[in-house]
Amino acid sequence: MNDMDYQARLAWLSAELNRHIFAYHVQDAPLISDAQYDALFTELQQLEAAHPELVQADSPTHRVGAAPLPQFAQVTHAVPMLSLNNGFSEADIIAFDRRVRDALGQDMVEYAAELKFDGLAINLRYEKGIFVQAATRGDGTTGEDVTANIRTVRSIPLRLHGANPPNVLDVRGEVFMHKADFIGLNARQRAAGQKEFANPRNAAAGSLRQLDSRITARRNLSFFAYGVGALDGAAMPASHAALLAWYRALGVPVSKECAVVFGAAGLLAYFARIGHRRADLPYEIDGVVYKVNQFEAQLRLGFVSRAPRFALAHKFPAEEALTTVQDIEVQVGRTGAITPVARLVPVAVGGVTVTNATLHNEDEVRRKDIRIGDTVVVRRAGDVIPEVVKFVPALRPPDAREFVMPATCPECGSAIVKPADEVIARCSGSWTHCPAQKKGGLMHFVSRRALDVEGLGEQLIEQLVDKGLVHTAADLYNVLDLDALMGLDRMAQKSAQNVLEALEKSKNTTLPRFIYGLGIRHVGESTAKALAQHFGSLDALMQSAVSAGGGALQDVADVGPVVARSINEFMADAQNAAQVLALRDAGLHWSEAAPAQESCSTLSGKTFVLTGTLPNLSRDEAAALIEAAGAKVAGSVSKKTGYVVAGGDAGSKLVKAQELGIPLLDEAGLLELLESNKAVKSDQATAL
Repeated sequence: MNDMDYQARLAWLSAELNRHIFAYHVQDAPLISDAQYDALFTELQQLEAAHPELVQADSPTHRVGAAPLPQFAQVTHAVPMLSLNNGFSEADIIAFDRRVRDALGQDMVEYAAELKFDGLAINLRYEKGIFVQAATRGDGTTGEDVTANIRTVRSIPLRLHGANPPNVLDVRGEVFMHKADFIGLNARQRAAGQKEFANPRNAAAGSLRQLDSRITARRNLSFFAYGVGALDGAAMPASHAALLAWYRALGVPVSKECAVVFGAAGLLAYFARIGHRRADLPYEIDGVVYKVNQFEAQLRLGFVSRAPRFALAHKFPAEEALTTVQDIEVQVGRTGAITPVARLVPVAVGGVTVTNATLHNEDEVRRKDIRIGDTVVVRRAGDVIPEVVKFVPALRPPDAREFVMPATCPECGSAIVKPADEVIARCSGSWTHCPAQKKGGLMHFVSRRALDVEGLGEQLIEQLVDKGLVHTAADLYNVLDLDALMGLDRMAQKSAQNVLEALEKSKNTTLPRFIYGLGIRHVGESTAKALAQHFGSLDALMQSAVSAGGGALQDVADVGPVVARSINEFMADAQNAAQVLALRDAGLHWSEAAPAQESCSTLSGKTFVLTGTLPNLSRDEAAALIEAAGAKVAGSVSKKTGYVVAGGDAGSKLVKAQELGIPLLDEAGLLELLESNKAVKSDQATAL
């Protein structure tokens, strides 16, 4: 055969094998025998080995796994992957439906109802119909690149069906493991003398995060789609149900259990129906998900913090078990909070062995009358920390002992105090004195949603503090070196070097991440972002926080009197202020902007939509410039969109913008607009 013949044969073999993979793994309807499939696969392998220059991107041979990767790269999601708010009772669902009806002004709302799979959320990117990248949810904004591992999941198409695929399509869904595959995996783990997985979700997550994709290929993972991220070059379906039907036509696997229902009664009926069938499903689920079906209505409802207003996860009742309280001890949190914890006789709850369970606070222990020696009901729902629900009166022994809150902190010996306006007792010692607060604060600082220092986990932090090597977050950058890290338990040279590189990488951060990483009480991610956007710089925030008792802080969205007082107390503390400055002196840096309240920016509050490929700027770079100007970047076009920035191969978003009469910009026009916006700010600053 000549090159044209080889290319044609390779293309036919690839298409034919992908067709049989889809029939077997998605439709559960094999068209040929295993032996026939193997013969085709072997021929393809041999041809590709002889002609590697002709290998296609969607070749089935890419599914067998590749050599180990050194680490996972980071991927910024074009459209954030948000979490869902939860509902647990019938009243929660009725209230959700009422909020939606009130907001939309409708007497009856159409919902899409589907299963809540117990797996790992994934974003699959297709460009012109070819699978090019997969990323985990991560923190919702940035995930891990697991492309090589996802290629081994045979139910995921490497090429979309149909003649006119979109330019860009981000398919959102769940990677999971069937119950039968989970049982088989644990049997192989036992036979090999290796640790077994606690449940299918842990097995799926662990399999997907293997650096060696050949291991992932042997784990037999599955996938169902349930959402969409970025879409360019095709019209967005009108509803969630239409989206899933489109996915089926594209060859993307979708659960057969999805349904369209009406009103709260329809939602509850679906929940009951699935609940009765839960045990018979071939995979684990921990609830169902409700979404307003029409996308136009979803846009009107919008989002709150990190979750959409148009969707809700209805969780199944928590799993419970009986066990005995061996002791009640207290743990000290990063803010000094004292939490009673029940030490339990080990018991399996929801597929996990539980040895400790929270009792929340002293008042809760008294209210539930939990005593040492009691037989108690322990509850665990999903990934929620196990809790003690109640004791069993008939099984209380005569020598059961009441819990007594210690007078001093078990970590540092400082007095334990309970402020008059709080239910939580606290260690009165500062974080510089209390090892538990120090460890908790450092763990928070290096966590994924803060400075994201990969490889610096709880065990390392404990050793660093216990050995007196690290006292503050700044010490992580100023004190640690290769010799210090290699002196720790289970820390070889390569691992130590990786930690140092991760610390160096974390110096380039963002102001919201830095503020959140400081661990200021009551300041979560949303509040940190609001503070950064309002003040624009760290100096402006610190100055406002200590001026006039921090009263100006209450001008910031999400900041009330309690949060303002907490920020003021943190920044007014000389040790905290010194730590903040030491971190900046250690090289931590971020982009800053003019304070929002001092800016008369014509772009403040405007919404931009990016579509197509810009000649010089990546989407992330363009989005960063737009957000720095005080505007927002959205993933879809609506009547509220201020500008659409269109590059090459712009698709349906450009068409919709033209239909709605929304101003259009190319890259040059965007940069000109941003420069004009800077001039307005400069003029205002001069006037001030």
